[in-house]
Amino acid sequence: MRHDKYRYWWLTGCWPLLLIGATVWAYFATGGNPLTSLIPIIFLFVGTPLIDALIGEDNDSVADDVAEALEDDPWYRWIVYALIPQHYVTFIVAIWMVGALDMPLWADLVLVAGVATVNGLAIVLGHELGHKPKDSLDWIMAKISVGSNGYGHFYIEHNRGHHVKVSTPEDCSSARMGETVFEFALRDIPGALIGGVTKEAERLKRQGHGFWTWRNDILQCWAISVVLAAILVAWLGWAVLPFIAMHHVLSWYSLTQSNYVAHYGLLRQKRPNGKYEPCQPRHSWNANHIFSNLMLIDLQRHSDHHANPMRSYPALRNFDDIPRLPWGYLGAMALSNIPPLWFKVMNPKLVEWAEGDVTKANLHPPRRAHLIAKYGRKGRKGNEAAAEPSDAEPVLGPAE
Repeated sequence: MRHDKYRYWWLTGCWPLLLIGATVWAYFATGGNPLTSLIPIIFLFVGTPLIDALIGEDNDSVADDVAEALEDDPWYRWIVYALIPQHYVTFIVAIWMVGALDMPLWADLVLVAGVATVNGLAIVLGHELGHKPKDSLDWIMAKISVGSNGYGHFYIEHNRGHHVKVSTPEDCSSARMGETVFEFALRDIPGALIGGVTKEAERLKRQGHGFWTWRNDILQCWAISVVLAAILVAWLGWAVLPFIAMHHVLSWYSLTQSNYVAHYGLLRQKRPNGKYEPCQPRHSWNANHIFSNLMLIDLQRHSDHHANPMRSYPALRNFDDIPRLPWGYLGAMALSNIPPLWFKVMNPKLVEWAEGDVTKANLHPPRRAHLIAKYGRKGRKGNEAAAEPSDAEPVLGPAE
C-alpha cells in the first residue's frame, strides 16, 4: 500500500510544546530576561511565514486509492489525540509563569497573548475531530480539546451553522469584502456563541430536555474549562484569573483570524429559486505551504474540507482552479491585523476571483457602494454584470 509522504512529518504538530519549552528555557538561561516572553508571538507571525517562504509549497494531491487507505489508518487519528494534551501544558505553564515569576506586566501580557494564539490550534484539533460521528472517541476528544480554552460551543455552531451557511451573508463566520478583522471579530465571536448555544438548546428540547443538563455538549466542555481555571486560581492565587480570561478570549480571536482569511469576501451565488448553490472548493481560500500545513494539520487545504467535511486531514486534496492565499494562514493572519495592507493585497485577488464583477463577492454592507464604485461591475468581457442576487432567504439544508 502506498503511504502519505508526510506520514511521520505530521508529528511536527507537537511544535506548541517545543515552543513553550524553548520559552521557559530561554527565560532561565538568560537570567530572567523578560524579552524571552516575545518568543511565541515572534515565531508565529515572523518565523512561520519565513519558514514557509523557504520551504515552499506542495501542490500535489492525494491519489484516490491512497486517500481511502489514509481514511482507514488509525495512525492519523491517534496523532491528533496525542497533540491535545500539549495545549493544556502550554496554557498551564504560561499561567504559572505570569503567576509565579517576577516578570513585568508587559511581558506577562505578551506571553499570554502569544500562548493564547498558539492554543488556538486546540480548536483546530477539536475542529478535525468534531466532524466525526457523535458518541465516538473522536467526539469525546474534541470536547476535551476545546475545553482547554473555553470554546466549548465551537463545533456545535461550526458543524450545524458555518458549514451550512459558509460564504453567504448569513454566516457569522464568513468575512465580507471590505470588513476589517476587528469588525469581523465583533460578529464572529458572539455570533458563534449565540449560534452554538441556540442550536444545542434546540437539540436538547427535541429530546425533551432543558438546557441545564449533563447531556448538554457545550456545558460538558465549559465544565472542563471552569475546573481547570479553579485549580489554577487555587494554586497561584486570584491574580492569575484575568490572565486566564485573556488567554481564552485571545484563543478565540486566533480562530477568528483563521475564519477571516479562510473565506474573505467569497460568495456562493443564489439560483433563481432562491437557494444558494452548493459549497464548492472555490468558496474557500486555500494555501499549500508545507510547513504551516504540517503545523495546522492541513487546515489550509480548506477548499476540499468544505467540499467534503468528513474527509480526514491527511487526505485533503489540492485543486487547480481555486482562490489561493499568497501566504500560509499565519502570514495571512498577521497581515489581516493591518487592514489597509490586507485590503491592498486581497481585494484585487477577490475581484479577479469574481471575474471583474465585484457584486459577485460577499460585500460588507457599510462599504458596498464604495467597493462597487472602486472596482466596478463589469465582467471579463466588459459587459455589464448580471443583476444582483435576490434577497430571498436561503434554503440551508439539513444540519449535521
